[in-house]
Amino acid sequence: MRRILLGPSALVAAFAAQPLWAQDLQNRAAQPAPPPPPPSSAEPVVTAEREPNAREITFSADQLDYDSDADIVTAIGDVRMYREADRLRADTISWNRRTGKVIARGNVVIVNPTGDTAYGDMVELTDSLRDGVVDNMLIVLDRGGRIAARRGVRDNGVVTLSDAAYTPCAVTDSAGCPKSPTWKVTAVRVVYNPDKRRLYFAGAQLSIFGVATIPLPALSTPVGGGSNSGLLSPDIRYSRVNGFEYAQPYFLSIADNRNLTITPRFFSNVLPMLGVDYNAITSKGAYHVGGYATESDRTDAIAFGDPADATTRNVFRGYVEGNGRFQLDPNWSASGSFRVATDRTFLRRYFISFDDLLRNTINVSRIDQDSYFAVTGWAVQTLRVNDRQGLQPLALPEIDYRRRFRGVLGGVLEAQLNTLAIGRSAGQDTQRAFTSVRWDMRRLTRWGQEITLTAYGRADLYHATNTVATTVGSYRGREGVTGRGIAAFAIDVKWPLVGGLWGGLQRFTPRVQIVATPPLANLIVPNEDSRSVELEDANLFSLNRFPGYDRFDDTTRLTYGFEWALTLPDFTINSVLGQSIRLTGRNTVIPDGVGFADRVSDFVGRTEIRYKDIVSLTNRYRVDKDDFKLRRLEVDATIGSRASYFLVGYLRLNRQIAPTLEDLRDREEVRLAARVQVTRFWSAFGSTTVDLTTRQADPLSLTDGFSPIRHRVGVAYEDDCLRLGVTWRRDYQNTGDARSGDAILLTLSFKNLGR
Repeated sequence: MRRILLGPSALVAAFAAQPLWAQDLQNRAAQPAPPPPPPSSAEPVVTAEREPNAREITFSADQLDYDSDADIVTAIGDVRMYREADRLRADTISWNRRTGKVIARGNVVIVNPTGDTAYGDMVELTDSLRDGVVDNMLIVLDRGGRIAARRGVRDNGVVTLSDAAYTPCAVTDSAGCPKSPTWKVTAVRVVYNPDKRRLYFAGAQLSIFGVATIPLPALSTPVGGGSNSGLLSPDIRYSRVNGFEYAQPYFLSIADNRNLTITPRFFSNVLPMLGVDYNAITSKGAYHVGGYATESDRTDAIAFGDPADATTRNVFRGYVEGNGRFQLDPNWSASGSFRVATDRTFLRRYFISFDDLLRNTINVSRIDQDSYFAVTGWAVQTLRVNDRQGLQPLALPEIDYRRRFRGVLGGVLEAQLNTLAIGRSAGQDTQRAFTSVRWDMRRLTRWGQEITLTAYGRADLYHATNTVATTVGSYRGREGVTGRGIAAFAIDVKWPLVGGLWGGLQRFTPRVQIVATPPLANLIVPNEDSRSVELEDANLFSLNRFPGYDRFDDTTRLTYGFEWALTLPDFTINSVLGQSIRLTGRNTVIPDGVGFADRVSDFVGRTEIRYKDIVSLTNRYRVDKDDFKLRRLEVDATIGSRASYFLVGYLRLNRQIAPTLEDLRDREEVRLAARVQVTRFWSAFGSTTVDLTTRQADPLSLTDGFSPIRHRVGVAYEDDCLRLGVTWRRDYQNTGDARSGDAILLTLSFKNLGR
């Protein structure tokens, strides 16, 4: 074998990303791509005449012939040519030194510097070896996708293809056998611009599952999943109120780190709606801003009275949202999010969101190994039917600073400073400030017991105005300025016992805790963040069983329980059960029904079961200590694999707390969802949510025992390059102009097409 250097050339670059024959998008019986050029050896190198400073082509072949009469050089047998990062392989390559024509024949394989691989029967090049013609070519793009064409011509770097086809889909099945692509675009002419890495089609037609379906007079798409500007796949939907909906997104690539999607939505029953979505990445972080705008009739959701009296004709309606996070330096960060709607039914009517609260927040924080500082603000917009917006809190700001000191009296000391201001346009205003210290010391005994000692102290200062606007009396506190002091001491003992069981590992951990707290005047201060309290496994052994800071559990109590865990090769179970006993007779702020208002609390527990990746079950519960009735039952279960599964979510609250004592109402609800993988690519799915709350459990409930909220059922197809599906959704509740009824959503998404 001989390696030879030829004169002026850019052989492989001539067809860096050429197309292929439209009828041959499947794998061809082609030679493998040529490897990188072999290292140099002591073998002599033959160099042909060339112009000075011309780029060299190195090639190797089994045989080299030279016809001196015709002045033609012919390389035969596994010919491999290299020019810088370009590579070429063929059975034979001939070079006519008189005419400058270079022809490669037989199992031609070309690889360009970006990794795209072209296959063909014959390549004919000009004497510059940069422009030429390719017959029956197939290009396998390095970033995914194939182009086939009957003929390709390259002129000044731009490739024009005749009778071409393009697909990013797989052309072989899981067994490696050839198959037709899920979809492809065929065109009379395709122009490929390698500088822009983009394909331009003329006279194109889209074929799905081998059936020509959609004519595309003009189309362009990036090669290799780029993010150039262009049309995206449309959304098609039908709903009872809006009628037929067609949404056509347009993606605008502003820069590599910024893009804008503009989506006009057209409806048969109402005026069009415009949606925008802007995304950006900076050197410090990323942010997103989006929104919708339209005009339509609006019916304000009124629980009582004639809805027609609350209808406004053709008013502006819309919604804006955004979020972002920025890491200013290794310690400082800033984040925020906002969501604002013009009215309470816009999001539901147009199927944008079914949330009933829109939360807005902003945060600036600094975190290091032993300190935390944050300034945070919140605002809430209610979309609930009977809520008054004027009663929604505006928390601005909350300032929180914490500092940890190690090695203090053999433990860890944490100091905290916190201040919060809450305002309402038509409700109670509250300002709060406190300072606290907490000391924890953890020790292990020679027998393996884990003992933790905790001491806690806090001084509070509150200011409240317009307290009469708060409906629940226990949440108000005193008007004006009020102070409070808190002290607590706790000892917590755990004793892990570990041993073998049934070929696995068993761990049994009994736990006992004693907490002592002097009597507190809890009711003299407002309650903004400690509402809806309940005894559960998560707070059973907490120093304060109330959430937040405004209420503190001022009882001296004994809490006991255990954790049991079993770990087998394919099976794990973890269970927690416990109860507390009040050692004093005080009960100032704990409402009946939350589980620990009496001297002896209810039993609370949690059980988690997992079997491989097939079964996952979490059960949280609270059992009444007197009659053993379930006061709380929460079940979340998943059965199946990622392809096919069944989900169950069930919640039942039977707390029997009067509305004058607490906001949280008794409720019973079940959520079901399932997905079945019918074939490798086809699946069926469905979900439903049913309200099971009775009027006996909640006198304010609009249902009585069984009321479907919404359900959906659908089928979907998804492979490596196509997503296709239809979903039927039904809503059962009327909320203003967001009426109950059916909606049908058609999904058709072509991956790697349209931008």
